[in-house]
Amino acid sequence: MLVERLVVGDFASCAYVVAKGANSECIIIDPGAEGEALLKVIEKHNLRPKFIVNTHGHSDHIGANSFLKERFPDLKICIHKEDARMLKSTIKNLSLFLGRRVRSPKADRILQQGDALEIEGCSFSVLHVPGHTKGGIALLRQAEENDPTVIFTGDTLFAGGIGRTDFPSGNQKLLVQGIKEKIMTLPDDALVYPGHGPPTTVGEERANNPFL
Repeated sequence: MLVERLVVGDFASCAYVVAKGANSECIIIDPGAEGEALLKVIEKHNLRPKFIVNTHGHSDHIGANSFLKERFPDLKICIHKEDARMLKSTIKNLSLFLGRRVRSPKADRILQQGDALEIEGCSFSVLHVPGHTKGGIALLRQAEENDPTVIFTGDTLFAGGIGRTDFPSGNQKLLVQGIKEKIMTLPDDALVYPGHGPPTTVGEERANNPFL
């Protein structure tokens, strides 16, 4: 599986371009800023964007939605139903408080626990893990052929940490419970691609994450 990780914007958010390989459909996860850089990755691998998946609605994870949607009108913006209103609200997505006005086009597809997103050669499952925001999700691809299990956790789980819970709708107890029940049950070698910071594994976080 092809995973291109870009660190974008003032908050060093991780955006991902994910595909089975070159010359195929792709998913763009959390395009928080720097749409031109994401576009270069798409063009380098001759990819056809099918979905934008926002793991939650904060502005540093949705900032390049509009840029990409303008260039790929058939691209479907996907977000959990509990965070969908954050896309167009500068108050709810917190951008207004940062002196900015980030707005995204409305969602084309509303996600919930257990939904599947399909691109050529890859299937992803939606895990609803609230706590950082009410509609926070992770995107899971089970192990297949020579590829290990991979999960994109947004601001739910980081290397050595978890997402902040002092924003509106945050709940640390709920977040930790969701991580333990839906992420820590994955194999030790499952790769974790978070919304900030370096990749890690489920085994590493199970053994060493102080919040778990």
